[in-house]
Amino acid sequence: MDLPVMSEVVFDVTKEADGGYDAESSTENLSAQGDTWEELCANVKKTVEAYFHDGPKPQTIRLHHVREQVLSLI
Repeated sequence: MDLPVMSEVVFDVTKEADGGYDAESSTENLSAQGDTWEELCANVKKTVEAYFHDGPKPQTIRLHHVREQVLSLI
C-alpha cells in the first residue's frame, strides 16, 4: 500500500534576539535553526529530508515568517 504524499510542511519562523532564526513546524514535530536566512533554509530542507527519508517527501516547504512588533501610540 502506497502512503499518501503530503503536499506541504509548514514552519513558523521567528527572528531571535541574537540575530539568528528559529523554525518550528506547525504540521510535523520538526524544528531547525540558522544564523542567516540562507542557513535556516538549508537546515530546514535537511531536517525535512531526514524526517521523511523512508517515505514520500512533501512537495513543498512553506516558511511563515512571524514578526512581532509593538507600536506605541504615545
